[in-house]
Amino acid sequence: MPLSPPVEREPVHDRTIVCKGWRRSDGLWDIEGHLVDTKSYAFPNEFRGTVEAGQAIHDMWLRLTIDENLKVHGAEAATDASPFPVCPSITPNFKRLEGLTIGAGWRKAVRERIGGVEGCTHLVELLGPLATVAYQTIFGEKSRMKREAEARGEAQPETAPSGKPPRLLNTCHAFSDTGPVVEKLWPEWHRPKAGAGE
Repeated sequence: MPLSPPVEREPVHDRTIVCKGWRRSDGLWDIEGHLVDTKSYAFPNEFRGTVEAGQAIHDMWLRLTIDENLKVHGAEAATDASPFPVCPSITPNFKRLEGLTIGAGWRKAVRERIGGVEGCTHLVELLGPLATVAYQTIFGEKSRMKREAEARGEAQPETAPSGKPPRLLNTCHAFSDTGPVVEKLWPEWHRPKAGAGE
């Protein structure tokens, strides 16, 4: 269901973020993001002259090369368009992400290595969606490969470790331990809502 119809309006700013994940032939994974900002009108810029309507204010790329445990083996950034000529000179600093692992403490470690004047606001923001795409790419692909192996009889279905809750339990509304998704997928972790059946 789409959003409700808006009141009459005109476009002003557009930010497009595209993130993609690839499995590489060497066993690693590439997670890439591309961020583009445009305005619907022309405006003056002290360094670039007039930035025309639809012309990129920001046009930036970021690639993380990671392993199946989400450890960063390579990091590369590029800035094709920016409001200031100095902006692209910070992109080499993104190699500092190498050695980090996407997971608990990721944001803090990113800030320590490329926060503030050591990085670029927009490229650092792009790391949030890239981390999500890394999870979606790797865990989705591992799950698909496991299901295919099970279907071919090459692997036994895994069971959750006894006593250990699923990683996704209570991480969002859908995975609430009182909801229908958990009741179906992990009935042993489901609990009735407070006041239910009273």
